[in-house]
Amino acid sequence: MKRSIVCLLLALCLCLGLAACGEKQSQDETNPSGNGQSTMENTDPKLSGKVTVYMPSPAGLADKLAVAFTEKTGVEVEQFQGTTGEILARLEAEQANPVADVVILASWSDGLRMKADGQLESYTPANSDKINDGWIDADNMLFGSSASAVGVIYNTTVIPELNADWSELADTQYKDMIAIPDPEKSGACKDFLAGLVTGTDNSEAIMQGWADNGLTVPGANKAALEAVTTGEKGLLIAGVDYNAYSSMAKGEPLNIYYPASGTVVNPRPAMILKTAPNMDNAKAFIDFLFSDEAQKLVADAYLLPGRSDIQCDGRTNLSDIPQIPTDWAKMMDVASDTAAKLNSLCK
Repeated sequence: MKRSIVCLLLALCLCLGLAACGEKQSQDETNPSGNGQSTMENTDPKLSGKVTVYMPSPAGLADKLAVAFTEKTGVEVEQFQGTTGEILARLEAEQANPVADVVILASWSDGLRMKADGQLESYTPANSDKINDGWIDADNMLFGSSASAVGVIYNTTVIPELNADWSELADTQYKDMIAIPDPEKSGACKDFLAGLVTGTDNSEAIMQGWADNGLTVPGANKAALEAVTTGEKGLLIAGVDYNAYSSMAKGEPLNIYYPASGTVVNPRPAMILKTAPNMDNAKAFIDFLFSDEAQKLVADAYLLPGRSDIQCDGRTNLSDIPQIPTDWAKMMDVASDTAAKLNSLCK
């Protein structure tokens, strides 16, 4: 009898030992470190679900930011990508049933208009002390996580060298060679024209001179740049700079410069909607936009980083771009009318 009990106990111990080994092996296969913890780092375990973000181009940057944020937090990113005009139209269509949590535009003035309409949530993002001066509004509702500037982009096979100021592009030597992005579709171009009108004394004469010199409007930023890349037009007035740098890196016969009288650097506002269905995730996404990882992705996409401690290797840095004095409140008031006027001059 005793012998039977001893054998039974030995068999039981053996089974328990095998079960423990099996569990240990299963853990080791899941996590080679053997510590029983998941290998995916989630910096905030309270976050879950999704965040819906509306972003402008470049599409490659938007996709990389989405992937990196999900890897960091476990939160899925649902995107809508489009021009500033397309994003604003979608927001208007969804007013009765809000979908977006975070909106990024290519126009600071359009962001200010959303703020004036009471659409935005106030928040102080991580690393706010490192953000470029003036790239957060006074009420912490617009956050410039990146920026573009506009310059003169020219095809070097048509015009080998060019360094004319804005007004000089009305010279007859550039007759019928000049184009501009549609300012009613391109937020960056619209803000540039608003800055030109409010920050210079001769803006009306400059725009009229362009129109008299055969200025055409091929479309939004992509279509306008394509007209110059193919040589259909020789130069693009108010071309978005990151598009130029990206095309140049691919070997396109283009160059870009910023006229000496100055241009508009346009912070691209990231904003949390007051109606955000996923408010905590929205705030986490804004924090992420100012992280080291996200700011490097911004710089790699040839945009100007939102943080003053991040510099670019493949493009002109913020401190080297001459700027028109900008009063964004005044610019917001005239931006839409100025864009429409420019288009009317070119018809």
